[in-house]
Amino acid sequence: MMAEDLRTISILDWLENDLLLTVTHCEPASSDASFRRYFRVTTPGGQFIVMDAPPSKENTEPFIRIAKLLTQSQVNVPTIFHQNLTDGFLLLEDFGSQCFLDRLNANTATDLYQTAFDSLFKLQTQTPVQNSGLPSYDEPLLHRELAIFDEWFLGRLLDIQIPATVWETVRSILTASALEQPRTCVHRDYHSRNLMVLDSDSPGVIDFQDAVIGPITYDLVSLLRDCYIAWPEHQVEQWRLNYFERLQQAALINCSPIQFKRWFDLMGLQRHLKAIGIFSRLHLRDGKSSYLDDIPRTLNYVTTVCAVYPELAEFNDFLHSHVLPARNSISSTA
Repeated sequence: MMAEDLRTISILDWLENDLLLTVTHCEPASSDASFRRYFRVTTPGGQFIVMDAPPSKENTEPFIRIAKLLTQSQVNVPTIFHQNLTDGFLLLEDFGSQCFLDRLNANTATDLYQTAFDSLFKLQTQTPVQNSGLPSYDEPLLHRELAIFDEWFLGRLLDIQIPATVWETVRSILTASALEQPRTCVHRDYHSRNLMVLDSDSPGVIDFQDAVIGPITYDLVSLLRDCYIAWPEHQVEQWRLNYFERLQQAALINCSPIQFKRWFDLMGLQRHLKAIGIFSRLHLRDGKSSYLDDIPRTLNYVTTVCAVYPELAEFNDFLHSHVLPARNSISSTA
């Protein structure tokens, strides 16, 4: 059984006394980059996942509402069997413990990613943009996300300051590119740790509670330039082109492959800057220092894209002259 704290005692009380389940085993299943925790419970009737989302820190309402929305889009998300909104507990379908990241290699990537593309296509084509109840991925949100990189990575982790004119140029370019794209449902964390390998109707899609209506390339670049695993660029280009053609045939986009690549690259840059800031915040604020290991891979995506676009030359120079040396200095002393 799991080590007990006040909330885990409350979980067991809810399961056994309110839901009348016989819990024979309960153990931590996973945690994520938020204050949520997940537990796997075993009963005579099977295994379930309990989400523990403290109401003072997490709101379960978006998870419940978006789960229903994505189920209607035929995206395979966990069934919610019971909910306790007062205490912040949900009893969920158990998708098992094998995520894409655990199974991905050169031999499995083609088949696994094909299922991910199929699921993403359902999400983008079958989730209504109008009247979905999802918030808009608008300019203020884009700017708030980029500010995480400036505050937590540059300012707090590296203790360096970016010239205001350079940073404003980056913000303007990335925001304009994001806002000019066709809009669709965006999962917002569609990557190898949030796609579960299932025996049927794979993948199981989790961690979707932050979904928005926003740029059509966002989830694709999250998947293909994953912060947790990298693929050769020629392979990424082939996957991107194949998906571009699929979107084109579905009349979701009307642009050239070159334009789509620019959207893809700059959307990835925005996401990766945000992710680097979040990884830094998880280390500094939350004591989750393992995320520091994902910064070099993510920062490499950033410098690679910046080298391609002349309008990002000043930012690229700043990265090479200030950021990379400071980052390497921290690594060498860690």
